[in-house]
Amino acid sequence: MTVMTFDTMLPVIFMALMGVSMLVYVISDGYDLGVGMLMHRATPAQRDVMIASIGPFWDANETWLVLGIGILLIAFPKAHGLVLGELYLPVTLMLIGLTLRGVAFDFRVKAKDTHKQTWDRLFFAGSMLASVSQGWMLGRYVSGFGEGWNYPVFAAAIALALPMAYVLLGAAWLVMKTEGELQERAVGWALTAWGPMVLGMLLISMATPWISATVRERWFALPEAIALVAIPLATGIALWTVRVLLQSRIGRGPLCWLPFVMLIGVFVLGFLGLAYSLYPYVVIDRLTVWQAASSPEALKVILFGVCISVPAIAGYTVFSYRVFRGKTGALTYA
Repeated sequence: MTVMTFDTMLPVIFMALMGVSMLVYVISDGYDLGVGMLMHRATPAQRDVMIASIGPFWDANETWLVLGIGILLIAFPKAHGLVLGELYLPVTLMLIGLTLRGVAFDFRVKAKDTHKQTWDRLFFAGSMLASVSQGWMLGRYVSGFGEGWNYPVFAAAIALALPMAYVLLGAAWLVMKTEGELQERAVGWALTAWGPMVLGMLLISMATPWISATVRERWFALPEAIALVAIPLATGIALWTVRVLLQSRIGRGPLCWLPFVMLIGVFVLGFLGLAYSLYPYVVIDRLTVWQAASSPEALKVILFGVCISVPAIAGYTVFSYRVFRGKTGALTYA
């Protein structure tokens, strides 16, 4: 048995940090992307409340994306070149979408009523473009950037499914943060998105072992397969609980926060399943964490910086969510 020293553990530590950073980004920016994709379904007054519900958080949420990509760049330079080389176009489209969201978010503040609707449409378009791009990137990454007709089809399926997951998460956020008519509409949006999101997750879960022999061997080997059943089982229970809560009065009152929390659990379970499928690869079947990592000496220096930056980012995130907890009121600008 190979003994794991600190030097050999360093790439694993950075892989875990990168994975957690991307998970936090997907959850935190996922709900505000979802809110953006629901803008066109709301009245002008409701759009102001929707914007107010994400206003204190959305900039900070994207910090986790910068952290994850930064770790990929400095800790796994070989993988960084391969991944971004394969995903150059969707990454560009994602950045255009995120930039468009930022511009629309700021310009709608000063826009006249006749122009505000235009900026709201651009905010919706930027949210949709970023979400679809992220879904495509996830699909290509999970499949190891394979060649053949089935790989783009698989990526396209995730490009359609991920926005629906974001919409469901965004609607659950609005159920938690708003009241009255907007909350009722958010419940309807969530129930509408629930079915396509569950169907997409089911089809993608079935297709992933078909697209990757490595994943197939991991998930269907005994006795590991028996223990792994807990992940899809817990995911199914969580999703069903979300639907039951949304259909009940208690899910709109004292427990209005629970559907959102349960959906976070679904994303965490999906992350655990993905991590199990990929490890020890940074790029499946092509680069392991040790092959792609920087030298141990460089990683030790980088770890020192990470030990300062990650707690700072996490602390600020927790602080902002604590300060702006509770229901969202009418949108006002100083």
